[in-house]
Amino acid sequence: MATSTESTWRVFCAIEIPENIRQRISRHAQHLHEALPDVQASWTKPDNIHLTLKFFGNISQQQVLKASEAAARAVDGLGSFTIQVEGAGSFPPRGPAKVLWMGISDPTGKLVQLQQKFESECEQEGFPKEARAFHPHLTVARLRTTRGARALAEQHKQLGFAGGMVSVSSLILFRSELSSKGSTYTKISTHRLD
Repeated sequence: MATSTESTWRVFCAIEIPENIRQRISRHAQHLHEALPDVQASWTKPDNIHLTLKFFGNISQQQVLKASEAAARAVDGLGSFTIQVEGAGSFPPRGPAKVLWMGISDPTGKLVQLQQKFESECEQEGFPKEARAFHPHLTVARLRTTRGARALAEQHKQLGFAGGMVSVSSLILFRSELSSKGSTYTKISTHRLD
């Protein structure tokens, strides 16, 4: 069997969130961590808070190029728009929480339009279509064990979050590199909505 020597990159496509909202999410997370310090959770670093439209996983350099081309076509003809960061919840909806998130509302419907167009362009490039429905959110934490998960999720929801408006003007392809210190994200390509 032939083995490929080509390296792969862990890649996702996302929308950046402004620093003021990321810092407020970070303070929210800090408050939760102080309230329930014994719950084992991986908290998202403020710099890494973003709105993922599609996660590709490990893909070849050629596929990275195809994903970038799909993003360029997806933004074509779509102007910038605004979304609202608001509300706090957890996945899954029933049972112990595994992920804490901040909600995203899409008053113009353009976020869903962009995501569907991008998904369709990716499918044309040979990427599998996402099986799950698109639920836009910002990941705050991933819970490592079930112990204390319910209490942390309840506290998170009770605190709530009224984040504010975010102007969406570009779609960005990122490389994610995992290390013992957490993930590092590097921009591969930026595709402007105008």
